[in-house]
Amino acid sequence: MASDNSAARNEFFKELKPRCVSINNLAVRAPDKRATAKDLLNIIQDLSAVLDRQVSVDATVLDDKIADYVFFPLSNILRNQQEYPIRLTELTIRCLRTLIQYGWKAKIPNDLSQQLLIFLTFVIGGVPGQKRKDAIPEETELEAFTTLTSLIKASGSSPAGSAALVETNAIPTLGHTITIVLDGITDGRTSDIQLEALRTLDALLSAIRDQTALATFLPGIVSSLSRLLTPSAALKTQRRVLVGGINALKDVLIRVLGDIKVVGIMKNQTPSTDEKGPEGKVLTPSWLKATTAKIKLALTSVLKLRNTDSDDIRSALEKLCITLLDECHQSLAECAPVLVESAMILANDESQTSVFETSLADLATIYPELGDTIKTTVYNWVTSLPRLVQSSDEKIKQQAIRNLVKGHHFITSLQIDSSILEDSLASSLRDSATALVLASKSSGMSELPADAIQLNTDVVGRDRPTAFPPILIAQETERSTRTAFLNLLTKVGSVSQRSKVADDLLNYVRESTGPIQITSYWLAFELVKSSLSQSSDLDDFLDLSSVADASDWGEVIFQELYSFSVAVLDSQAETEEVDWRLQALALEVTTFAASRLKEDFRPELIDVLYPIATFLGSGVSKLRDYAIISLNSIAASCGYSNVTDLIIDNVDYMVNSVSLRLNTFDISPASTQVLRMMINLTGPKLIPYLDDVIASIFAALDNYHGYPLFVESLFSVLTEVVQQGSHSEYLLLQSEKPSAKDHKKRLQPMATQELYDVLSRRVERREKRRLEEPEDAEMGPHPKRPWNTKAAEATDEAGQEAQASSTDVEKPPPPKTPTFKILARITDLTQHYLTSPTPTLRKSLLDLLTTVFPALSPDEDAFLPLVNSVWPVLVERLYDSEPFVVISACKALATLCQSAGDFLNTRIKTEWWDSLGRWCRKVKADGNQSKSRKGLDTRGGKQDRGLLIPARSEGGIGGKESSKAIKVVSNTGLGKFTQAAQVWEAVQGLLVAIVSFVQIDDDVFDQILLLLADVLATNPEAREALEAVDPDAVWLLMYEQGMVEPMEKPVFPGMTFVDLWAG
Repeated sequence: MASDNSAARNEFFKELKPRCVSINNLAVRAPDKRATAKDLLNIIQDLSAVLDRQVSVDATVLDDKIADYVFFPLSNILRNQQEYPIRLTELTIRCLRTLIQYGWKAKIPNDLSQQLLIFLTFVIGGVPGQKRKDAIPEETELEAFTTLTSLIKASGSSPAGSAALVETNAIPTLGHTITIVLDGITDGRTSDIQLEALRTLDALLSAIRDQTALATFLPGIVSSLSRLLTPSAALKTQRRVLVGGINALKDVLIRVLGDIKVVGIMKNQTPSTDEKGPEGKVLTPSWLKATTAKIKLALTSVLKLRNTDSDDIRSALEKLCITLLDECHQSLAECAPVLVESAMILANDESQTSVFETSLADLATIYPELGDTIKTTVYNWVTSLPRLVQSSDEKIKQQAIRNLVKGHHFITSLQIDSSILEDSLASSLRDSATALVLASKSSGMSELPADAIQLNTDVVGRDRPTAFPPILIAQETERSTRTAFLNLLTKVGSVSQRSKVADDLLNYVRESTGPIQITSYWLAFELVKSSLSQSSDLDDFLDLSSVADASDWGEVIFQELYSFSVAVLDSQAETEEVDWRLQALALEVTTFAASRLKEDFRPELIDVLYPIATFLGSGVSKLRDYAIISLNSIAASCGYSNVTDLIIDNVDYMVNSVSLRLNTFDISPASTQVLRMMINLTGPKLIPYLDDVIASIFAALDNYHGYPLFVESLFSVLTEVVQQGSHSEYLLLQSEKPSAKDHKKRLQPMATQELYDVLSRRVERREKRRLEEPEDAEMGPHPKRPWNTKAAEATDEAGQEAQASSTDVEKPPPPKTPTFKILARITDLTQHYLTSPTPTLRKSLLDLLTTVFPALSPDEDAFLPLVNSVWPVLVERLYDSEPFVVISACKALATLCQSAGDFLNTRIKTEWWDSLGRWCRKVKADGNQSKSRKGLDTRGGKQDRGLLIPARSEGGIGGKESSKAIKVVSNTGLGKFTQAAQVWEAVQGLLVAIVSFVQIDDDVFDQILLLLADVLATNPEAREALEAVDPDAVWLLMYEQGMVEPMEKPVFPGMTFVDLWAG
């Protein structure tokens, strides 16, 4: 093996020799150094390749002797390196690194080491005390640092080399080297140079084994590293450089100030004669004290990096803190507070710590004084939280909250008890939450889409939101802060501690007002909620019967919180000064109680269901949304398929609450709004239960008929009853449910056979009457003898049969359903309020009648008397002073005509000749006058389409242009959008309904035909209705108006037809 190694060394030497000789000849004997630079560059490059190849194959071949042989020609280049290109110097330094690392290793001579140390520092930093004129390339500087690292490692690997570094005559060189290295760390042009300079510093710390020398250089090293790690400068530095700087700072502090290193100094705290020894000049207690103070300042600056988002930097800082607390526990005791605080902030609860790694909790177990430091730190965080959350920077708020979460994690895990800390926690949380709420830009809750919040009235719809949107700290930019704060509430202290804090906050809620009351209420609820949820989770796995008092205490506090919430819900009808956010939180607490109790919560609905439903009529839209979400959630929690079933199942409580308020003359709008909501929500199912409520409404109308707004709100409920009841399946009994009679008049053309049958029947009836007449047409006196006995008997039998048949026909009518009775009572009541001075009430009542007439019309026995009662006041509304009331009256009368049919024959006839006819003609005149003010060209730019309207002239039937047929008065006005035009349009609908559904006299028909003559061409519905009564009259009128298209004269062989259109 030795022979093989010797042979390889000989072969390697043969390779190196010609190259070394060439280098020596060119470097020494050439008169012009610059002329030979190119040749030297090629040879040095070749030499470097040979060395690298050999090292990669077998590095043992390159020993110290070959290194000496190769270094000799290279030294000539280094001696005159200023006369050569910098590239040649770089390649020479690379070869030198290979010789140091694989050739000399620990056998490098001390003199040569010192010379190379001076040379490399000169290449990197130039002449000491002078500013370099021309900066060397970055690659050359990096290569020089790499070679310097290898040189220091080689020198420090032997005791002699390490001692030579700190000799008296070598100290200046070492000091200059450290300065160059520190400059490279802080001011390196690239991150690679900075990283290599950090490796060089690590090599120096390992090579220097003299504590005095290390202590001498410690201030400069710490100062430079702290400058590198200052946050303002760290923002511009790569993460790997910062991590390397943190590790370098940790190593230098441990090497110099480790407890093992300074144990002798700490034992000798008083000056004595021993300090006059060699080490007494530097390593003294006073030096240690001064150094510790400066180190504390440096660590305070460096540890500001703990707020960075980089996991690598945070992990390195955490190791720095843990290591210093462990290795420098006594020497850096003054730095313990800042180190403990940083270690707590940097602790990562999510990652699993290895059992082989020391954590802060382990150190606190070993050193009890660290536990006190942790407690003090957490107390400072608790008391400073209200101040920090007032910052405008959300990151500062979130960091402060997360720090407190971690602090309480340490307090809990280390089982540290502190009554002062617990007492300050409640006030700190309250003040912090209040500050966050007051600092929030808006107190409104986060928005949901308008169609996202709606009552769950069907079984299938399950995609509606069930979670309450936040109302406190609800801005989008504050979402992370709110999440962090809620996380704090769920993790602060133990379950019993959170219950105690919640109890203190609840006591404060009862005594306070304003934002502080709201925030305290919210905090108490969140704390109780987290306590109950964690207690439930533990109960699933553990038997906690022995410690049931803690969970029972949480239940007691929640019951108090729920009672307060119910009181808040009930108080909303008494005062208007309650903050809506307090009511929203009460809704959320009540919903949470329902989610916990499930179906056992149903008895509580007696107290809470009506107040919650009342909020559906709140003037705050966000509170209405909260009420909707609450009802949906409570219905699901209590086992109902939807809110409709919830209301129906508890309708007696709801109705009783409404009736009680109406009977006590509670005129607040809440009662009517809730009732209207209930009817709208449940639909026709609820109406049969509203007998007492409707009676209370009638009583209230009698007592408060002079209050238009209140009357209008009551009738809004009745309108809702009518709208829902008209669609009810239980409006009429199933066995007695007739179909609505169709009163529409239709044109029925008669065929020839049908006409023959009618005439034949008339002839038969005439012949029958003639035969039945007595032969003796002469009238005699009254009979003097009785009638024939048989005839009398026949007459008696016929009378008995008629009486029996009449008895069978006159059966009592079937009973009406409750829904029908209610709708009938409401309809009859409207006649007394159709004359109300409030136009909007009159219109709403007319709309109510429009809805109710078709629903009641199938039962004519009950419906027609109502029509008789309502007709006088209803028809009077046609002459109302408000146009929109007149329009509603026309619609109501049109619906009545459709429902009652010929029953209105005489009424319409009488009213027509009294005033209705004249009024219709006046309305038509006003409507046409308003339309004439709107020209055809008002839209601007539209061309006349050249429509022709047939018209009779002297020469026969001709066409007239539409633009000439209509006289344009002006180009301004609203046209068909004027009130007069809209009233005339409504009257047209009324006239069409009268003709379509009521049998009217010919005189009335003729006047209606003339009124509608102008619209026959454009209103097919009117034309159809009129033609169904008298098509000939309609045709004749249209013919006279020129609206009938000319017909072609028929042609038939042998026949000549008269041309009717010839004029």
